Amino acid sequence: MTTISAIENKRPVFPFTAIVGQEEMKLALLLNVIDPKIGGVMIMGDRGTGKSTTVRALVDLLPEIQVVTNDPFNSDPSDPELMSNEVREMILQRKQIPVSTARISMVDLPLGATEDRVCGTIDIEKALTEGIKAFEPGLLAKANRGILYVDEVNLLDDHLVDVLLDAAASGWNTVEREGISISHPARFILIGSGNPEEGELRPQLLDRFGMHAKVGTVKDADLRVKIVEQRSSFDKDPKKFREAYKSAQEDLSVKILEARERLANIEISYDLRVKISQICAELDVDGLRGDIVTNRAAKAFAAFRNHEKVTPKDIFTVIPLCLRHRLRKDPLESIDSGLLVQEKFSQVFGYASAP
Repeated sequence: MTTISAIENKRPVFPFTAIVGQEEMKLALLLNVIDPKIGGVMIMGDRGTGKSTTVRALVDLLPEIQVVTNDPFNSDPSDPELMSNEVREMILQRKQIPVSTARISMVDLPLGATEDRVCGTIDIEKALTEGIKAFEPGLLAKANRGILYVDEVNLLDDHLVDVLLDAAASGWNTVEREGISISHPARFILIGSGNPEEGELRPQLLDRFGMHAKVGTVKDADLRVKIVEQRSSFDKDPKKFREAYKSAQEDLSVKILEARERLANIEISYDLRVKISQICAELDVDGLRGDIVTNRAAKAFAAFRNHEKVTPKDIFTVIPLCLRHRLRKDPLESIDSGLLVQEKFSQVFGYASAP
């Protein structure tokens, strides 16, 4: 399995394992890679805290996947839910499907993107003159089975955010124009980042992100010096710096792959599920997304830790990430740091301190 060297010929990427601190953000990203159904991550924090660097570093760790060759939607040759209608028709007609391997892609969504650029567009002229559905795929097609990253998501037009979240939730993107409708799979991990000083997302949009990670400026002087040294070393000789972390990168990549394979067999007891729902109810969390995401994240974390069953400690670690942005709050207050969620966890589970 080629995991690290495949992109050496492109712009060098800072190694994920070399990133100092910001454990909460790194954990949220890793859990979403292990189980994309968690629903993505919203990362909010100060300027210059490595949000974009960390997200782009994540791509280095992702495994290769099987895709239908030259398919614009990165269709899965074996899963009907992840293949385009054209590939499905080829299978029904028993045609030979060319298959190749490709790295999981990460697509950057620019702030000025139009809806046509995001969703794709239908060539009306070709449809009328030649009678065929000529579809020009957008960023959602390119992001299928990969990662869609939106930097400064809180500055993105609300309508576009709605489109992204709808596609992320349903796994499909539908483009309709002039009586012509085309659908294609759009299963991706949605990662948004932003600076709270530039405004928060609407609560109903925040709720659609599976997890919410907060990042802050490092206060420890020694740690700040280490971060500066790491960055200076990388800028001076990226190839040599990446080589020093090659083993750690490959180890983490294998760990992610094994966790993905182990995930389906992870158990979470009925008692723990009841307590998760009790915490959500007592915190007055609207809807059931909080319950569902916490269950999924706890199982993904257990898989990452090579456990067979979810433990209270697994839940304690992930539940602030899953619930903090779903709490009812005063409009003038910022999102809870997670302490309120952890306090409620201790009450429900009967712990005097962290497990």
